[in-house]
Amino acid sequence: MNNMNQMMKQVKKMQEQMLKAQEELADKTVQGTSGGGVVTAEVNGHKKLLSITIKPEAVDPEDVEMLQDLVMAAVNDAMTKADEIANQDMGKFTGGMKIPGLF
Repeated sequence: MNNMNQMMKQVKKMQEQMLKAQEELADKTVQGTSGGGVVTAEVNGHKKLLSITIKPEAVDPEDVEMLQDLVMAAVNDAMTKADEIANQDMGKFTGGMKIPGLF
């Protein structure tokens, strides 16, 4: 019974550490870029889009589709990087296993 109590304490401590790590992801930001840096998207570790920066040279009224593609590419790049930091931070607890709904 003593081993069970010890194990439950360890599980509770790990859960607390995981929750803290998930909360800290909100404070971590990454940037994704496209078009050689003419479009930049910034997201946090929870994959919330924080900002988009578009340099004037990316704006061509005759080619709106290109700008749309650049914005989409920058956001996707940032989201991929956010996934990477989440996997890196949370992977300490999961041993690299992908647990659905955890992050």
